[in-house]
Amino acid sequence: MLEPRFSTVVVALFSLLVVWRSLPTAESAIGVNWGTISLHRLKPSTVVNLLKDNKISKVKIFDTDHGVLRALMGSGIEVMVGIPNEMLASMSSSTAASDIWVRQNVSAFVGKGGVDIRYIAVGNEPFLTSYSGQFQSYVMPAMLNLQQSLAKVNLANYIKLVVPCNADAYEAELPSQGAFRPELTQIMTQIVQFLNSNGSPFVVNIYPFLSLYGNSDFPQDYAFFGGTTHPVTDGANVYSNAFDGNFDTLVAALAKLGYGQMPIVIGEIGWPADGAIGANLSAAKAFNQGLINQVLNRKGTPLRPGIPPMDVYLFSLLDEGAKSILPGNFERHWGIFSFDGQAKYPLNLGLGNRFLKNAKNVEYLPSRWCVANPSRDLSDVTNHMKLACSMADCTTLNYGGSCNELGAKGNISYAFNSYYQLQMQNLQSCDFDGLGMVTFLDPSVGQCRFLVGVTDTSSSSQAYRNWVSVQFLILWGIVVFLV
Repeated sequence: MLEPRFSTVVVALFSLLVVWRSLPTAESAIGVNWGTISLHRLKPSTVVNLLKDNKISKVKIFDTDHGVLRALMGSGIEVMVGIPNEMLASMSSSTAASDIWVRQNVSAFVGKGGVDIRYIAVGNEPFLTSYSGQFQSYVMPAMLNLQQSLAKVNLANYIKLVVPCNADAYEAELPSQGAFRPELTQIMTQIVQFLNSNGSPFVVNIYPFLSLYGNSDFPQDYAFFGGTTHPVTDGANVYSNAFDGNFDTLVAALAKLGYGQMPIVIGEIGWPADGAIGANLSAAKAFNQGLINQVLNRKGTPLRPGIPPMDVYLFSLLDEGAKSILPGNFERHWGIFSFDGQAKYPLNLGLGNRFLKNAKNVEYLPSRWCVANPSRDLSDVTNHMKLACSMADCTTLNYGGSCNELGAKGNISYAFNSYYQLQMQNLQSCDFDGLGMVTFLDPSVGQCRFLVGVTDTSSSSQAYRNWVSVQFLILWGIVVFLV
């Protein structure tokens, strides 16, 4: 009588062991998003060394820039590559299109000594409300085609397809009531079934900063991790920060589809350090450090106690001075490092280093700046300044920015210098009809930094600078004609 029982127990324990082994690793990883929409782009090899020096083992990129992928070869860093939304229609049209994409951008780089590509992001927030559904019909066909293409090159079991979603894909008054938007229920059901059957996690981007920025009634302390005077009570659960509430809203939405235990990866999360009220160094440090501590301490959330997100990708690694500022000036200032790989504030990623280490061997232009000529009448400088800022990044001059209190002459100098550095310190780019002059004294004041550009010989960066020069001349010609 004992033997059958013993055998049953052994079989049961073995089954649990198999299930346990198939579950995602218990340790959550802190990764970063590496965006490249920059006016002053560091060499990819410099950025990869920055990642390695900071023991960052996971990186997410938004495309398949071959220069970036070549730099990542042999690094041992796990990579999530992306397919832009604009390419989804092509990917969904036929497996021929997805075969070519996989061959050129994936199988050409993986293998011994190659790039360790683990995920392919099919689109980036394709269900965003502001897109009005324009990408919605392409996502599932694209995923099915890409899965076939990966299978053809024997990579389907290693590289997983995911769909990074914005947090506006789901909604609720309280976390436990979480549900996907009604118009997304059908496609989300299909996507989640696909992800589950292929062992892929659900990837979501969560931004408490945007909740605070877009709602004057949003309690500021609820956006952070230090406790709040405005907790959200949901039955027996009490939420003290926006991240936990948002995360559990997704957990509840997944549960309504029958997948409440699906692993969740945070594809983007962070806090900008400039460009708006509330976007500053101290707030960015407080948010990012609070998030990292909570994840690494395995605190979990009320609906998943002790189970943190599978992985968390901070947004972002570097500032991107050429990003669109349509959402706000802060869009160019999400980096934990400035554009040149210098840490903005002490941050412990919990990855072995005490605090962030700066990029090494950054090749700067000479230490000189373009400023307003103090001996000239600056009353006619407005058009020059507007044109300079239309090409370069002047977002820190605006209300809430770190350079907002420079005064009129300081603003002019900042604008002139931003354009001058973008033009690789070409002497003519500091002329401005005699209103500008080159100085060797750093005009930076407090936290307002007058940048010095970095050298970059890449053809794409040089082409962009040439385009900027042409556009500046065209615009200046228009202004002169109108005057």
